[in-house]
This record gives sequence, structure tokens and C-alpha cells, in this order.
Amino acid sequence: MKQKISITLDEETVFKIQNNLRTGKFRNKSHVVEFAVKKLLEAENSEDKILLRGDME
Repeated sequence: MKQKISITLDEETVFKIQNNLRTGKFRNKSHVVEFAVKKLLEAENSEDKILLRGDME
């Protein structure tokens, strides 16, 4: 289930999001933000796993 949230972004970031919408890759601004947050969390999770594996060696 999705939850509605409110965020505040600087104008430059909003402009870049709008440019991404023009490419047709994303449905709307929410889709852009959701995609970006998921990528960030995946990257952080991967970094955590690498650090944990490094500690085990």
C-alpha cells in the first residue's frame, strides 16, 4: 500500500524532475521520487553488505 507524503525540494531539483518527465521514462513526479529513493536505499544496502563481508574476512 502506498502512503501519501509531502516533500519540499529546491527549484533546480524540481526543474530536473520535470525534464525527466518529458523523456517518458516516468509517469509523474511521485514516480521519479520513488524511483530515486529506492535506488538510494538499494545502494546503501549494498554498501552495508560489502562492509559486513569485509569485516568477516
